[in-house]
Amino acid sequence: MKKSLLALAVLGAVAGVANAQTNVTVYGVVDAGIARESGDVAGTAWKLASGVQSGNRLGFKGTEDLGGGLKANFQLENGFNVDTGTQRQGALFGRQAFVGLSGNFGAVNLGRQYNPLFIALDSIDPFGTGLTGASTNLMAGGSNGDVRVNNAITYTSPNMSGLSATALYGFGEQAGDTSKNRNYALSANYANGPVAAVLAYSNTNDNAASPNSAKVWLIGGTYDLGVVKAHLAYESEKADANFPTVGGADFRDWMAGVSAPVAGGTVMASYIKKTDKTNSAEGAKQYAVGYTYPLSKRTNVYTSYSRVTNDSNAQFFAGDASSGGPSDAAGNNTQKVGGTSTGFAVGIRHTF
Repeated sequence: MKKSLLALAVLGAVAGVANAQTNVTVYGVVDAGIARESGDVAGTAWKLASGVQSGNRLGFKGTEDLGGGLKANFQLENGFNVDTGTQRQGALFGRQAFVGLSGNFGAVNLGRQYNPLFIALDSIDPFGTGLTGASTNLMAGGSNGDVRVNNAITYTSPNMSGLSATALYGFGEQAGDTSKNRNYALSANYANGPVAAVLAYSNTNDNAASPNSAKVWLIGGTYDLGVVKAHLAYESEKADANFPTVGGADFRDWMAGVSAPVAGGTVMASYIKKTDKTNSAEGAKQYAVGYTYPLSKRTNVYTSYSRVTNDSNAQFFAGDASSGGPSDAAGNNTQKVGGTSTGFAVGIRHTF
């Protein structure tokens, strides 16, 4: 009898562990392509590119039901380069790392998280901020390139008839002045039927005694006509004169694009115009076209081409989901001032 009770207890414990494990999901993206980049100081380069359509990642996410509609949630996401096996973002879980609670009130999370501005831009870009037509080649995904924000607390509201909102506060963690290195961002999103719209704002301070700030506003949306989806966005980027990386910037960015089902896949195209309001000739424009084709629910092939034409004092280049931004290798894609940059890629992406 005692042995039977012990056996039942062991089986119950094992079942409990198995049940707990069902609430944890392991997921990821493996993406690689052949890319041709031209316009660099060194000329044209062919390479095996990592994460062209989507950044490569290995992630873990899970929930625990605490009762009464309350849940505990976590997500840990590592970024890596599939061509070399090396780590990206400079940290083990540099893509995302947070824990929080969710319920009828919405969700509160604490940790390294995406800037709501970037999420808003990603949702209306026909290229999904990936491939060589990524809107982030010219447009800002954060007020200081901060696509992800450290030391952040976020609140996301419940979806109310298609309308939801997200607020982020990133602690500067500087003794004596809570405004130093501080980040905050807001977004409102609406999706109902064929219409989707976003409004987002991001503000980042530096570490100066009297902090300088960089600010970005974004408004845009999509309209699905069935045979084609229209994409439109407008962005304002401004920074105080002494802000470290983009001091004195004052840009206006326009994006117009389309995406449509064609031959079982999706074709996409966009045009972006970046205007420098300081009359310093640091603007640019980008034309891009791409195509993705699903081989299965988890695997697709893709190709894309983009061309960036810089104003006389600008240095933007045709990047993709991974070859751009602060995580890029030093000196990679160094662009001639006032030059033209082109990017072409063909590759395969698998999600799991």
